[in-house]
Amino acid sequence: MRCAQDGGLAEHGGEGKAGLARRAGPVKMAAPSQRRAAPVAVTLDFWFEFASTYSYPAAMRIAPLAEASGVIVRWRPFLLGPIFKAQGWDNSPFNLYPVKGRYMWRDLARICDALAIPFTQPPMFPQNTLLAARVAMTALAQDWGEEFCRAVYACEFGEGRDVGEPATIAAVLTQLGQDAAAVLRLAQSDAVKGALRTQTEEAQRLGIFGAPSFVTADGELFWGNDRLETALAWARR
Repeated sequence: MRCAQDGGLAEHGGEGKAGLARRAGPVKMAAPSQRRAAPVAVTLDFWFEFASTYSYPAAMRIAPLAEASGVIVRWRPFLLGPIFKAQGWDNSPFNLYPVKGRYMWRDLARICDALAIPFTQPPMFPQNTLLAARVAMTALAQDWGEEFCRAVYACEFGEGRDVGEPATIAAVLTQLGQDAAAVLRLAQSDAVKGALRTQTEEAQRLGIFGAPSFVTADGELFWGNDRLETALAWARR
């Protein structure tokens, strides 16, 4: 069927535009209030540090909880070192205050037991997680980032391995079917280093002082693994 010009539609028995309008009746348009608006995605930013103990259970449980809540999680790796330094700390507060540290390790063991996830206290704490964070920046730009992050946490706090060793990260990458050498080269590029630095600076601007932290689209900040459900509920408001 060909399109007619201003003279009318030959295929409709010679009726012009006016005739067609009389036969079909007026076209009814939906009122603005009746038009269905496109759904707005509900998001939650998950700020985590691989050296953070309580980020381990948060990372292992956030995906199913978010899916059940209809919330899209954005994984945001960052470094706590610069943030602690700005607070005058040159070490983890769990090391600076031994009583607090002993409680934390016992508390983490209880949490992992309740979640049925493995737990092994690593011999060194905190670990150097700079390389792991850079690889995470690379991986999260692709479709295997969350899987990589969970695997690193499982190595560190599930098996007690040193994720500061490049060989450990390489083994994780290989296990995930990635070209370890290629990924590690990319993770050490200036672009990735700069991206992680910028993300850490953003965390500082948001007022983040520890991990895990969760930030909703309206800027509400929640800190701690035990605030995950509250953060998801707030994001749905």
